[in-house]
Amino acid sequence: MQSGLAKHVIALMLAAPLLTGCLERGQPTMVDTSTDDDAFCRSNNVAVGSNDYVNCRKNRDVQRGNANARADRAQRNLAEQMLNNPTRP
Repeated sequence: MQSGLAKHVIALMLAAPLLTGCLERGQPTMVDTSTDDDAFCRSNNVAVGSNDYVNCRKNRDVQRGNANARADRAQRNLAEQMLNNPTRP
């Protein structure tokens, strides 16, 4: 009985570090995209602070928001589809 318990404890100790990677608390950290947006908008030979530069930065922000909304909507649709159409073996 002692060796069986020891095997379970060892297996648990080996699996615990692998399972901690599945634990996520809260929202994922946001990536700082301001330098990328700045480089993209400056590549069009636009002066920082000009109307074209400000419009470019706003457009990039709107595009990013739309992409995030699409990803969220796709995730919700997938979850609903999985809940409404469960596969039974």
